[in-house]
Amino acid sequence: MDHGLDTHPTLNKPSNLLRLLSNTLVLYHTAPYIPIPSLLALGATSKSFKSLIYNTPNVFRHLDLSGISSLQLTSQVGAIDHGGQVWRNAQLDENVTEDDFYGGPLRGIFQNLNRREILSSVKTLILDGLTVPADLVTEIITDESFNVRILSLREVKHLNVRKLQQALMYVARPSRPANTPKLQGLYIFGPKDPVQKHSTRKSTSPLTGAIISSAGAQLGVAYGDQAAEDDNSWYEESGQIFPMFHGYEWAQTLQACEGIISFDLVLCNGPRHGRTLISDSKAWYANPGKYIPPLTASHALGPCHGCGGAPEGVASVKHISSDRLPLIAPQPLLSSAIKYAKLPNRPGPASNCKVVMRCSECLRNRYCQSCHKWWCEDCWNAPEKSATVAEQWENIGRSGNTVKLGVIRDCFECGFNCAGCIKRTQLMCKLCGGGYCLKHNEGSTLTTAGRHAINGCRC
Repeated sequence: MDHGLDTHPTLNKPSNLLRLLSNTLVLYHTAPYIPIPSLLALGATSKSFKSLIYNTPNVFRHLDLSGISSLQLTSQVGAIDHGGQVWRNAQLDENVTEDDFYGGPLRGIFQNLNRREILSSVKTLILDGLTVPADLVTEIITDESFNVRILSLREVKHLNVRKLQQALMYVARPSRPANTPKLQGLYIFGPKDPVQKHSTRKSTSPLTGAIISSAGAQLGVAYGDQAAEDDNSWYEESGQIFPMFHGYEWAQTLQACEGIISFDLVLCNGPRHGRTLISDSKAWYANPGKYIPPLTASHALGPCHGCGGAPEGVASVKHISSDRLPLIAPQPLLSSAIKYAKLPNRPGPASNCKVVMRCSECLRNRYCQSCHKWWCEDCWNAPEKSATVAEQWENIGRSGNTVKLGVIRDCFECGFNCAGCIKRTQLMCKLCGGGYCLKHNEGSTLTTAGRHAINGCRC
């Protein structure tokens, strides 16, 4: 009997989704995971969704433009004086500068966002891999229409690094106006995050029959993929993190911005840089002739293998001043506060790990590239001209002492290794006296490597 009741009510899907996202807590925790094109498409579906997306504060707080294909200048675009078709299909003007040309697509996006009153709500801006000239970065940092707290410029193209360094030093000058700059964190040295590949497959929910696209709805999967790429290298005994030398100019820039703008790189705090108070005035590194200009840290190490400490002090991550901690990738999604960008992605052991961040110059002849063991300046004065490490080891062996400090390079591929690693990987032929590496089979073949310790090498 039909009593006028619908036993199979049709769910009003747009209303249910609108009701769900109208909860600001749900919306704030969902919006950062939705790609910007999908978020704009959602706002175009109805007036209710448009009002929700555009009128709710902080929906666009985390803005990631790195995956938008229209902002990618292809390799077919040559020098600006070649003329031809460019963005917006306009003929190039002779008065257009190189920065105007390469910054045109992004400026068009920013103008559009400003007209919609969205630009001022952006606190985290990610431009990784895009074409971003230095003049545009200066506008983002100094222009009143921007309120960016965290900016990511990893692997950007056509960026004049020297002009960017000058802009950063200018905005961080001692005579700067109060409450400036707004920018608090800059990602620029590390590699950009891998592009998330969203599946286009569609699955039907057995409960509601709704079509669920993995690009927008399967947020838990996207979050899991992102969490798998978290980088805690700075808060672990990872050894060398940056193989390249970033130059004295960047070190000076980081020093000028210290306490004002944080980076995904920090300065070395070794005692020879003069950044820490030296307690022993008679220490060899207290000599002004041993001074090293500021350099950026390239290694994340544990305490000294000899004394368990370091001249600059060793403390766990949670006890180190936040000004001396680097930004950790990826950028925090649910907050734009700089303190959360420096926290380990996997709390627990990383938070309690005692780390020492040093440059390559401070680790010369005192760092093992295999086991990441190192000795501080108080435990061992690395030989410079008086005697080599090998000569010191030879003297120690004749004296009967088994403690060998420092590193030498017995195998080119293994690099500089400590005595313990060399003992495990390097053997000497009893016939010819030549050394060889077990790890790389130098001076041996696969058929004879197992008999070298007894029968010698191929000689």
